[in-house]
Amino acid sequence: MKIPDRIASEEELEQLLSEPHPALIEMMKRLDGDIMILGVAGKMGVTMAMQAKRAVEAAGVSKHVFGVSRFSKPEEQKKLENYGIETIPCDLLERGDVCDLPKIKNVIFMAGRKFGTDGNEPQTWAMNALAPANVAEHFADSRLVVFSSGNIYPLRHAAEGGCTEETPPMPIGEYAQSCLARERIFEYYAQKNGTKLLLFRLNYAVDLRYGVLHDIGRAIWEDRPVDNSVGYFNVIWQGDANAAALRSLELADNPRVILNVTGPEQAGVEETALAMGRIMGRPIEFVKNAAGDLSLLNNSGKMQELLGKPRIGLEDMVCLQAQWIMDGGVSIGKPTHYEVSNGKF
Repeated sequence: MKIPDRIASEEELEQLLSEPHPALIEMMKRLDGDIMILGVAGKMGVTMAMQAKRAVEAAGVSKHVFGVSRFSKPEEQKKLENYGIETIPCDLLERGDVCDLPKIKNVIFMAGRKFGTDGNEPQTWAMNALAPANVAEHFADSRLVVFSSGNIYPLRHAAEGGCTEETPPMPIGEYAQSCLARERIFEYYAQKNGTKLLLFRLNYAVDLRYGVLHDIGRAIWEDRPVDNSVGYFNVIWQGDANAAALRSLELADNPRVILNVTGPEQAGVEETALAMGRIMGRPIEFVKNAAGDLSLLNNSGKMQELLGKPRIGLEDMVCLQAQWIMDGGVSIGKPTHYEVSNGKF
C-alpha cells in the first residue's frame, strides 16, 4: 500500500479506506458463502462493504456482498448500490424484519448505539441487547463477527500496558454495560446453537472525518485547549480495522473467540497534540496541568499474531489527519469523547 502525503477529497479517502489487504483477497478465494454487513450505513460500514466488494472482485470469485441498515440517509444506500453492494432496508429491533433477511453464511454485526446514551438509556440497551437477540437467533447457522468495544475493560495506568483478551470485563457506565450485554446475548445463542462467533473488541478507528486524532487536531486548529483528562489512547486506521473484521470471519469458532482490535502504539494525548501542533504551526494548550492517570488501553498482540500489523501506523495517521484539517477536510460531527472516563456518552 502506498501511503499518500495528503488526501484531497472524501472520494480519495474512501478509496484508501476500502483498499483491500492482499491477505483479504486471498481469504475471499477460500471463504465459502456470501457476506452480509448489518449496520452498514454507520461510520465504518460503507467503506467495509466497499473493501469487501473490491476484495471479491480482485479474487475473481462469485460472491454477493449485502448491506443491511435502516438507511436513514438515502444517499448512503445509493452509494453502496452504485458500488455493486446489494442493500436491504431493515430495522434490527423488529423481529419480523430480521426474520425476512436471507440467511447468509458470513455475517458481520456492527449495529449499535453509543452517543446519546446519557439520558436515553432504554434506546441504547434495546439497540445493544435486544437487536443482538433477534440477529443471533436468525443467523444461528452463520459465521458471526460481532463488533464490541474496548470500553468493556477497566481503565489502566499507561505503565501497566493495555488490557488483553483475558482481562475480566469491568464496564463503567451504561453504554459499556450494554456492550457487554451485546456480547453475552450473542454468546448465549452461540452456546445454544453451536454458532461460530468472534467478538471484535475495537478501539478506536480513525477515518480523518472523525476519531481521536480528528478531535485533537480540531481543537488545535480552532485554538481550543486539548483535553488531556485521559492521558493515553489506542487507534487503528479504519481501513485496517475493516480488513481485520472481514478476515475475522475465518477466525470465528465455537466456543467463541475474542479479539482486541487496535494499533500497536500506546499514544500519549499530549505527545500527539504537540506533534500535530508542529505540523500545523499552532501553539498547544491543555485543559489540565497534568494528563489523567487512567486510560482506556487495549493490547492487540493477539490480533497482530493472527492478522499481522496494521498497514498504516500512528505517525502516518497523525500527518494525514493534520493535513486533512488544514486543507478544510469535512467532519461528520461525531466526537469520540476519548476524554471521558466516567462512562457517560
